Amino acid sequence: MNLFIVNYIIGLVLQFEAVFLTFPIIVGLCYREYQCCAAYAITAVICLVLGFVLRRRPPTADNLYLREGFVAVALSWISLSIFGALPFVITGEIPNFIDALFETVSGFTTTGASILPEVEGLSYANIFWRSFTHWIGGMGVFIFMLAILPLAGAHSMNLMRAESPGPSVGKFLPKVRDTAIVLYAIYIGLTLIGMTAFLIGGMNLFEALTMIFGTVGTGGFGIYNDSAASFTPLQQNLITIFMILSGVNYNVYFCIIYGRLKEIFSFEEVRTYFGIILFSGFVISWDIRHFYPTVGERLRHAFFQVGSIITTSGFSTVDFDAWPQLSKNILVILMFIGACAGSTGGGMKVSRILILIKSVQEELRRIIHPHLIRKKHFDNEVLSEETLRSTNAFTAIYFLLFFVSVLLVGMDELDFTTNFTAVAATINNIGPGLSLVGPAHNFGVYSYFSKCILIFDMLAGRLELFPMLILFMPSCWRKY
Repeated sequence: MNLFIVNYIIGLVLQFEAVFLTFPIIVGLCYREYQCCAAYAITAVICLVLGFVLRRRPPTADNLYLREGFVAVALSWISLSIFGALPFVITGEIPNFIDALFETVSGFTTTGASILPEVEGLSYANIFWRSFTHWIGGMGVFIFMLAILPLAGAHSMNLMRAESPGPSVGKFLPKVRDTAIVLYAIYIGLTLIGMTAFLIGGMNLFEALTMIFGTVGTGGFGIYNDSAASFTPLQQNLITIFMILSGVNYNVYFCIIYGRLKEIFSFEEVRTYFGIILFSGFVISWDIRHFYPTVGERLRHAFFQVGSIITTSGFSTVDFDAWPQLSKNILVILMFIGACAGSTGGGMKVSRILILIKSVQEELRRIIHPHLIRKKHFDNEVLSEETLRSTNAFTAIYFLLFFVSVLLVGMDELDFTTNFTAVAATINNIGPGLSLVGPAHNFGVYSYFSKCILIFDMLAGRLELFPMLILFMPSCWRKY
């Protein structure tokens, strides 16, 4: 383990966080919240100084191997969250550090699960930072760093691999930095288009900024206590559209930008993603026909919640925990499916579900035709053994971690629905669950021990499990 390069990268991340912390300072100055400005300034100085200390000794080698990449990413996200929580504690608006850490991890991992009973009681600076963490974590801080810095030489792909969602990570362009630039250009473009649409739809500038952070980042922190219920039907429909667009594999947008329109129709995952949304939306709109008087209202709420859950955004327009059981069952299933690989969404990813289905189909064919040899294809390409192996390993570890987490949070003696959906909502980076953690409630019902378990689940879910779990392997920390 090359600890020098790991420390160097963590220091770099903290210095980037210091830059990000200047934005809530600007917001605080605009609203004359000088105490908040001081809290963010103090935190920014701490990040700068500590970052300088960690970077004072350059790494002895430029090579960043997969092990160092995974450890650097995991520890950087933990550090990012710890220092990102300090302003909440310093201002006294979330005085307990575990609660503040839960809220911050939920922001950076784009989960949107909250312990706050009264969101509107926060200062504008804290509300902005809370939402801005969604945007930072949505595409990933390392993608941002790779886009502007020639980091770690030829092995920088290991950082992208550790942070990017999906069963496999590829490059749009030959150079990793060029790929990172394109990704962030698309991300910023979606953000600007969405913010403009929100402004035209009647939101004020603060609402448009904070809501687009959570929408494009598929986060889900609302700036009002009722999440998105107080927005107009037009604004809710706009949020639905941009949530669904943000759950699409960014390969699609890359093909659109470069005029490769024919390739769009070859994306099996994207076709399945939209098919699931349409099917789920129409079934739920039929199932809730007795709850809302008009067809338009039923479709609006149904597709908003389907888009919110499958993209793991977590916004809500209604208390869907009061919906019929069929609708709730569909939403719980969507929690596990998640969005497309290569998007800002969480969950298992549609691509993994399709790969698992293809694997099952192949096993059934072999029972009928034992000597038949057929290669499995995905998006018109042959599935590699590495992708199949990593998908199977991910699925096994995912459910093992899921059930262990349910057992551990069960020590709080809450009902099974609450515990099951709380873990599902955090490990899949969704936000609200059902029962006591439904959209009308929050995660403040859990003990500090259970919150720590859910914090780990959020980080593990955002980083695709392996970077967080590798920290617990003794062999990982051996020199070589």
